[in-house]
Amino acid sequence: MRQILIAEDDSRIALFLEQGLHKHGFLTKHVAAGHDVLVYALSGEFDLLVLDLGLPGRTGLSILEELRGQGCQIPVVILTARDDMSDKLTGFELGADDYVTKPFRFEELLARIRARLRTRVAHDPEKEWILNYHGIQLNLRTRSIQVGKQVVELSAREFAMVETFMNHPGQVLSREQLLDQVWGYNHLPGSNVVDVYVGYLRKKLGNHLIETVRGMGYRMPI
Repeated sequence: MRQILIAEDDSRIALFLEQGLHKHGFLTKHVAAGHDVLVYALSGEFDLLVLDLGLPGRTGLSILEELRGQGCQIPVVILTARDDMSDKLTGFELGADDYVTKPFRFEELLARIRARLRTRVAHDPEKEWILNYHGIQLNLRTRSIQVGKQVVELSAREFAMVETFMNHPGQVLSREQLLDQVWGYNHLPGSNVVDVYVGYLRKKLGNHLIETVRGMGYRMPI
């Protein structure tokens, strides 16, 4: 699953973006403070940055300038209330890939995000389609998984669960989060299906792969 970093200080807009992107199969991380954006954007964990220009602590344009100055090529879609041509030109000159002004239609923003992600895949397909973790290789193009030199057969749900964990190494994922990401809306509240599938994965990939965090959920240890 693709991961989108959302740099937005308006919590209502951020929630609206996260809910919309989740429905279309994306994972998201919301950051409200300007000084935190660089840390996450430079981590290499995210496929695209949605960047507001009016962030507290540091402006979006200065963040963009430093990202490009450090050689970070993460696609950046600016989402801002500033509609002056000078701001748009500055944004593009500093390395923005797209510029969307508020108020906006989510469908348009989604289309622009998808377009930028397609462009990135075309430029670096191998990096985009392979996930690696402690000897486990997940190929998102062929939907296959390899442990060491052995190819392991997984069901579609098992594959989706491993992909979710590998996109969030070290992060505790609750049963509710896993249900939303892997089963979407096709699940019953209170179901133990997550626990059952964790058991399947441990048998196929090893007990060390997924840790139980009592009272919270599961995580893939770093």
